[in-house]
Amino acid sequence: MVEFGGGTAIEVSDVETIVLLKDSLRDQALPIWSTEGWDRQSGGFVERLGGNCHADLTAPRRVRVQARQIYCFAKAAQLGWYPGGVEIARKGLDYMLAKAQSPDGKPGFVHLLAPDGSVLNPLRDTYDHAFILLALATVYQIDRDVKVRAEIDSLMHFIDTQLRSPDGGYVEGIPAAMPRRQNPQMHLFEAFIAAFDATHDPAFQQRSGDIFGLFVSNLFDAKTGMLGEYFEQDWSRIEPVSIEPGHQAEWVWLLKQFERITGCPTGKYRAALLESALRYRDATGCLVDEGDVHGNVVKSTRRLWPQTEIVKAWLAQAESGVEGAADEAQAALARLDKYYLQHPVKGGWYDQFDAYGNSLVDTIPASSFYHILCALAEADRVLGPDAQ
Repeated sequence: MVEFGGGTAIEVSDVETIVLLKDSLRDQALPIWSTEGWDRQSGGFVERLGGNCHADLTAPRRVRVQARQIYCFAKAAQLGWYPGGVEIARKGLDYMLAKAQSPDGKPGFVHLLAPDGSVLNPLRDTYDHAFILLALATVYQIDRDVKVRAEIDSLMHFIDTQLRSPDGGYVEGIPAAMPRRQNPQMHLFEAFIAAFDATHDPAFQQRSGDIFGLFVSNLFDAKTGMLGEYFEQDWSRIEPVSIEPGHQAEWVWLLKQFERITGCPTGKYRAALLESALRYRDATGCLVDEGDVHGNVVKSTRRLWPQTEIVKAWLAQAESGVEGAADEAQAALARLDKYYLQHPVKGGWYDQFDAYGNSLVDTIPASSFYHILCALAEADRVLGPDAQ
């Protein structure tokens, strides 16, 4: 395959593709986002880089993106890919705690910061808090710092006491909003699994089990084999039902992780969700952004992140011994590489294309790094040279 950003395409084996992409992430992407991707004057990770690889220092900063970048550098350090990632992750964590945690004296983290670190939006967003927990759990897993564990406990007190909904699951945020979405529930599911892996605290197993229960009873439609996106207060589906293929695939991987930490079988749900996701592909084989319950494409654009999630979905199935899943994972990784990672900026990526293959985003968004790194980490773990 190819170098990650700015390279020339060459034919290599599937294992070599994983090695090349991992090396490029380590040698190109991680250094770029630790230097150009960090605001040296005001602190904090930037939201995006321009096509010339210069940081956009004027863009407001979503707290979820701060958390995602912390996760990326902590995870890279944990894997041994980027030893300097520990220092960068901790620097990012210090910034996030100083600027976003209770700057108005109220519990929880604010939603949006200005480049100078002041608050632009004080909303306590549940989706944001899921990524903050994921970041804390990943940092904690490195060296079991008691101060980081205290932050995890403080955050969980807020989530448990302020964000839980009497109708099941968690509210959208404070103030609460409608419609209810599966997306924050999904990322809390991910964060609870990560927190269990980091702490071995069975309370996180229980919390993930609660969300699995919500998935089975409300989020997943057994008749269609599909996951809904938007819901009423009581978790009844809002019609017409929107289907995001990327989320169908993302749940496949997460359900496998839930099965790993609990022993609860999830195979029938994973098979149905993967089958559903694969209904929404274009001529490139990539997942499109949105469809309907009848299998029709609603949005023919295709973002980067669904392609990373279909890689992870196939990897989860490969781990479960599904025939042909490893080959499908490698093919999905090759598509991710071919269409999204061959950017003129080494270590950069394209974020979204239209139906004709035209790039729709002229910057390199930081938010995609979390998806890419996780997919490559899983590909290396399951199919890389050390897994052979």
